Amino acid sequence: MASGRETTADRSSVLRSCAHAFCQALISPPPPKELLSEFFIPDPSEGGGSRPTIHEHGPSWATKRLPFLGKSFTGGQACEEYFAVLSDTLKMHLTPDSFPGPEGFVVDEARNQVCVVGKGRFESVRTGRSWDEQFAYVLSGWDGQGKKLGRWDIWADPLSAWAAVAEDDVDGWEKGEHRQ
Repeated sequence: MASGRETTADRSSVLRSCAHAFCQALISPPPPKELLSEFFIPDPSEGGGSRPTIHEHGPSWATKRLPFLGKSFTGGQACEEYFAVLSDTLKMHLTPDSFPGPEGFVVDEARNQVCVVGKGRFESVRTGRSWDEQFAYVLSGWDGQGKKLGRWDIWADPLSAWAAVAEDDVDGWEKGEHRQ
């Protein structure tokens, strides 16, 4: 096949590799603007064709305590806002084993997406309550080369986060206490 066109296996490998690199960057992330510049498609205002989006799924009733949940942060500036709002609320503690190796990333070329399940410890900035959880990422809307992503969907544990940030007593979960 000397057509010069990328084969399915090649694109799948590129998507898997780039998704893995993005997740590895989250272990010790650079400033949000740098993370977005390195891994996300550029915003049209920055010469890109579509707008990068981050959406952390969760119930709309939780946004009072968890303002990063249940809405799409669309565009470079809004994506930076997502990181600011998240870091004002929660600390994310990821380690090298938070994500599987590249072979654990599932590529669906027909949907132009990569899915992965990760794990980490999360902590309320205000109360110090922390918990362990698994979460799922769907990384989609990849550019034509499969190197920059357009959309990051996150499914995590909003109930634990909701309880962790509560100022009042949470069924014996003391401020500063870790639950597994």
